Order: sequence, then structure tokens, then C-alpha cells
Amino acid sequence: MRKLIDSRIKLAVFLIILVFTIGVVGFRYLYNHSWVDALYMTIITISTVGYGEVQPMDAYGKLFTSVFIISGLFIVGFGLSTITEHILNKNNIGNLKRNKMKKRIDSFKDHIIVCGYGKNGKEAVQKLKNYSKDFVIIDDNEDVFNNIEEDHNFIVGNATEDEVLLAAGIDRASTLICALPRDADNLFIVLSGRQLKNNLKIISRATEENSYKKLKLAGADNVIMPDRIGGSHMASLVVVPDLVEFLDNLSVSGRHDSINVEQISFSKVCPDGREKTIAETDIRKRTGCSIIGYKSPSGSYIVNPEPSLRLEKESKLILIGRPEQIESLKKYYSV
Repeated sequence: MRKLIDSRIKLAVFLIILVFTIGVVGFRYLYNHSWVDALYMTIITISTVGYGEVQPMDAYGKLFTSVFIISGLFIVGFGLSTITEHILNKNNIGNLKRNKMKKRIDSFKDHIIVCGYGKNGKEAVQKLKNYSKDFVIIDDNEDVFNNIEEDHNFIVGNATEDEVLLAAGIDRASTLICALPRDADNLFIVLSGRQLKNNLKIISRATEENSYKKLKLAGADNVIMPDRIGGSHMASLVVVPDLVEFLDNLSVSGRHDSINVEQISFSKVCPDGREKTIAETDIRKRTGCSIIGYKSPSGSYIVNPEPSLRLEKESKLILIGRPEQIESLKKYYSV
């Protein structure tokens, strides 16, 4: 549809240029007018304003002018209406799209705000989409907004401004992801986000080593350095290639046909609120999944916890299994 509209616009512009060219050349050589007079005659003929001719016309000139007026009216009318329709539709569609997104964003609660729709931002959005999470993208590139997928919620603006973050519903959000390419911008957003909502979970990317501590001090809960992760991953492929390839095959993308790792909260495992040991939950027998990690309420992790470990309230379990076992886990515990 978009290609069809673009082709109509190109055709309209081409026809308008063509009819003006024919008019100017015709009046220039049929009457030996100057180029300025030929252009003047072309404009008053097409616009039908009714000013007098530069010089009297003979029969052939009147015939040329009559044909030129009729064809010019149709062609210029078609061209102008096509261009006007395109401009109006573009504005209306853009406004409707923005209003629709605004209504959706205003209804969100505990959603995720992603600042920056570059490489890292797109990867984060894809992961959130796979997990069916509500999210809002903030980017100052208007072209991104025009070409973004219909089910993505987008705000055009500078994420370093408090007004833009508030428009994205930061006071109702659960998480803020800062994925802008400049560390200084991410630092500013972290400071603003922490000030606007104290209990907001903030995740930021960083490029420079010295930015890591600054972002943590500013209030970021997690700071990710993509370059460091990439280099470490490549080195690991040299040192322990089989282990890394195995870990790469573990999917946490959220797709039901490929996911191998999942986390589950205490409230799902123990809906009655009574603390149990891992052995008492009998998760392995019920779903086939194995518990490989435990996160305590204080945030500390235990790898490969013992069956006798008692689960505390607000804790989480990390499990591994084949896709069908993970699916069984989700159905059994309504994850």
C-alpha cells in the first residue's frame, strides 16, 4: 500500500513537471516568446486567471492553447489532489496512530520503558515482546515512529526530559531500560528515573569502563556493558568451547517451542504462603524441570541448591528443562 501511494505521488509530480515543460516550450517556439513570457503564458493558461495574452494568437495558437488548457486542468488537478490527499492522510494517520498509542500507554501499569531504539533497544523490545510484556519505546527519531510495528507503543521525544518520561507512564512503570548510545544520556535518564519513582527497577547499558560506577551511584540496579560481554564470550569459546555452545543453546527467548530456562516466584510455588523445602515442592516429579538456582529475598544467589533448602517468602527459583517440561511448569503453576 505504501509503495502504491509513493508511486502515485511520483506520477503526479512527473505529470505536473511534464505539462509545465510542454507549455513553456510550446509558447516559446510557437510564438517566439522569451522564456519568461513563455512561463508566464503557461501559468496563466493552466490557472485560467484570464489575464491578456502577451501577443495575439493565430488559429494554430488558439488550438494549441485550447488543448493545453483542457489537458493541463486535468493533469494539474490530478497532481495537486493526489499530493494534497497524501499530505492530509499522512498527518491524519500519524495523529490517529499517536492517539491510539497514548490511550494504550495511559492504561498500562507495571510496564517497561525502553529508552532508545537502536541495536540494544530493539533486542530488548524483541525479548519483552516474546514474553508478552507491556512496554513503551522512547526515541527522538520520527522516522522510527513512522516505520515501527503496529503493536509497538512509541513516544517521539528526548528521554532525558522528565515530561517525556512522564508521558511514557514512568510513575506507573516497573522497569526503566536505558539503551541510548551515549553514557552521559543514560546517566541523566537514570538520575531522572530514580527521582521520579524511587522503587523503579533501572537497567542501563554502558560503553566506557568508568561509566559503570557512575551509573550505579546514580541509581541503576544493573549496568550492562555489551562490548565486555561480547569479548568475554569470544574468549570463552576458545577456552571452554563446548560449555559455551551448550549455554548458547539454552533459550530464554520466551518462545514456547524453544525456551529451556525459566524463573518462578515463591507465591506461585507456595500459593498458600507456607514456606516449604525444595524437596517438599516436588517440582521435578510434577513438571520434569530441575532447580538450578535460588534467589533469596535479600538478592543473594545459590547455585544448585540442596533439596533441604527452605524457600522464603519473596524468593525465586530458577529452573531448567526441555521446552515441553518448561511448558508443563507454566501450566502447572500458571506462570
